[in-house]
Amino acid sequence: MQQIIQISTNEHNDLYDITDRVENIISSSNIISGLVNIYAQGATAAIMIQENWDNSVQNDVITLLKKLIPSGVWQHDAQDNNGDAHLKAGIVGPSETIPIIDGKMGLSTWQNIFFCEFDGPRSKRNIVVSILPGDSKN
Repeated sequence: MQQIIQISTNEHNDLYDITDRVENIISSSNIISGLVNIYAQGATAAIMIQENWDNSVQNDVITLLKKLIPSGVWQHDAQDNNGDAHLKAGIVGPSETIPIIDGKMGLSTWQNIFFCEFDGPRSKRNIVVSILPGDSKN
């Protein structure tokens, strides 16, 4: 099973919580066990599992990446001025895979799934959610 989540982003660099949307897809699939893969389409975006208590960790992630990978100093900036976005996306990675246990994602209490925007704002970003079943409800 596969479904696409579409979101719009309103910041140049930000993390967007998509956990509820992925949970809804899993719930409607009736899959009891298996794997769910969440994949960001686009070379300047990524997927990250991170703490969800408040925004401090997400803000720290963006601050760290900005310090490690500043804008405006990369060869690719000559093409479209987003060399840093490509590098950030490459380091974080385009996807995460999570086990499905008893019909729910096997995330811990403080984990959520975040879409990482590194080249926004964008009116449309696609996130592919693929479910690989183990057992299903009959």
